[in-house]
Amino acid sequence: MYWTAFTEEEIQEKVKDALSQNVSYLRSKIMGVPGSYLDSSVFNLEAAADSPFLESMVENPNHIGCHTFGDSEGFFKGTHQIEKELISMCAEEIFKAEPNSYDGYVAPIDYEGNIQAMWVYRNFFQKEYKAKTEEIGVLFSQDSNVSVVKGADILEIQPIILNVETFTRAIQRQTFIDQLLKALSQGIKYFICIVNMGNLKFGKVDDIELFVEVLQEFQVPFKIHVDASFGGFIYPIANPDNPLNFTHPHISSISVDAYRILQAPFGTGIILIRKNLLHYVVTEEASYVSGKDYTLSGSRSGANAIAVWMLLKAYGSEGLKQKINHILYRTDLLCQELDKKNITYFRNPFLNIVAIHDKHITRRIEQLYGLTPNDKENPQWWRVVVMEHVREHLIDEFIEY
Repeated sequence: MYWTAFTEEEIQEKVKDALSQNVSYLRSKIMGVPGSYLDSSVFNLEAAADSPFLESMVENPNHIGCHTFGDSEGFFKGTHQIEKELISMCAEEIFKAEPNSYDGYVAPIDYEGNIQAMWVYRNFFQKEYKAKTEEIGVLFSQDSNVSVVKGADILEIQPIILNVETFTRAIQRQTFIDQLLKALSQGIKYFICIVNMGNLKFGKVDDIELFVEVLQEFQVPFKIHVDASFGGFIYPIANPDNPLNFTHPHISSISVDAYRILQAPFGTGIILIRKNLLHYVVTEEASYVSGKDYTLSGSRSGANAIAVWMLLKAYGSEGLKQKINHILYRTDLLCQELDKKNITYFRNPFLNIVAIHDKHITRRIEQLYGLTPNDKENPQWWRVVVMEHVREHLIDEFIEY
């Protein structure tokens, strides 16, 4: 994993150059696009002059479509190229994809990647296997993101929840088999699998080989999507030899959020998917868009893509490693103190989520330190997330309380 770090001046120059290649609502003769710059009667546009991100907000480029296809809306070709570079960094350097073997885009909604992948694979099974909607199921851990349930509801496919062991949060093989047999008995023949790279409740990383081995044993068609929404910008950096990347032949797509570890604008997500899959969701009716549209969101702000590109280029790969190491160091300190006090918790050593058992948490502690439960109505675990703002003095205070 390697990419060079840029200086502040280099970043500013690159973004300004990209914006100059776009058609500008402020400076160009442009009458056919249903959009405009940020409203100057409300926002001070001059304040953005020295900030590449704010300037991109003002210029308001539309990043509709998927630019890795090579054919996209020419009005905003400069900033589309920045998004392509960002997708390349993520796919090739972090998730080990071969060049030109993937597509991807920056989404404005964090959970869009999960639903986008489910949409692709539902349509894949329908077209290639002539599957009926009711014959398609989605397999996922009970700790998975709620977006999987939302996606199953929207796409009218069958949710198949895999319960986990209480303290390890692992899916047991027999549980998997039992649920699979039940699904097969109900007429489900095709399976979309959501494998977590650090779910948000516990930071649990699912065992992909369990999914592959059981599904191959039963000889059923399946597609695997990795939900790396929380772990995608920390787990592969801390644990580069992990199998959840594009070197694994059964992984077809990965989604990752940039607003958590990277601290990009809230909600920013990224979807990465192998070539020759996105065409299953092409919207042919979007013929007014160059390159058509393959995305769930459609029109979206280019500022989010620029922000994530800026963050990765400001750090460089080595700087990002240092950032991750500092976060994990503080998480290690917290866990060492919890161990001294014989406090029960769950944590993956390559992630910064620590789930502490409810028996150790008073309501006063929960309220004072803003802890979040695994279940609001029946809390069994309380989550501590050691983010950038959670410094050693706060950890010390929490432990001593």
